[in-house]
Amino acid sequence: MRKILSLLLAIALFLVACGNKNENKESTSSQSGAAKTEKLIVGATPIPHAELLNLVKDDLKKEGIELEVVEFNDYVQPNKALADKSIDANFFQHVPYMEDFGKKNHIDMVAVGNIHLEPMALYSKKIKNVNDLKNGDTLIIPNDPTNGGRALILLDKAGIIKLKDNTKLDSTPADIIKNPKNIKIETLSNEQIAPRLSEVAGAIINSNFAIDAKVTKNEIILIEGKDSPYVNVVTVLKENQNDERVKKLVKALQSEKVKKYIEEKYDGRVIPAF
Repeated sequence: MRKILSLLLAIALFLVACGNKNENKESTSSQSGAAKTEKLIVGATPIPHAELLNLVKDDLKKEGIELEVVEFNDYVQPNKALADKSIDANFFQHVPYMEDFGKKNHIDMVAVGNIHLEPMALYSKKIKNVNDLKNGDTLIIPNDPTNGGRALILLDKAGIIKLKDNTKLDSTPADIIKNPKNIKIETLSNEQIAPRLSEVAGAIINSNFAIDAKVTKNEIILIEGKDSPYVNVVTVLKENQNDERVKKLVKALQSEKVKKYIEEKYDGRVIPAF
């Protein structure tokens, strides 16, 4: 009898020990699984940037990245959010803008991946050709240094105005040396331009804001060539340029899936740059 009781006690102790091992194993597995998922917060303007980021969310999830997209409606806050580290990366700008903003605001940023080009265009609801511009007409262009200069270079190359140097990316209206039709150049922040289009002869608008404001491709009367250097990039603080999460993000954005989506959805107003 005593042997039977001893055997039963031994079996009971064995079962308890096995149970503890299994619990510990499950706990370790759960913790290990949780450790495999890392969060990545990316700031972006809505179109096409946030759309492209949302497109690759599931792809990144398979890579252990939980992508959170924070939308901004201007070109200032995404870089400020990067500087205060409330986001890990942003996706909305080209390198000339990034470098100019970084220099003026003492933010050390780097581009870690070329994604797409948004050819800047002159839109109009009143005329169909730049030759139809009349003496004294008003055109609106962006007021930030790089996009403003970019807009003026576009007008220069079309013969509407002549600049001192049409390779100077930060040209301003003060650099205009010839203006045969006395075109008035008004400057506004990018997000304010599209709503004013019907009030003027034309406006130069970044593609993302034009698309977002439902300004159609049929209203383009002048557009940059595909050789434009203003490719939109994924940007991080320099200290984070080797972040593996960001490398996975860039890889996902430079996929054939994204390329096909861009080509099919944006009708030439957004062009893959990879």
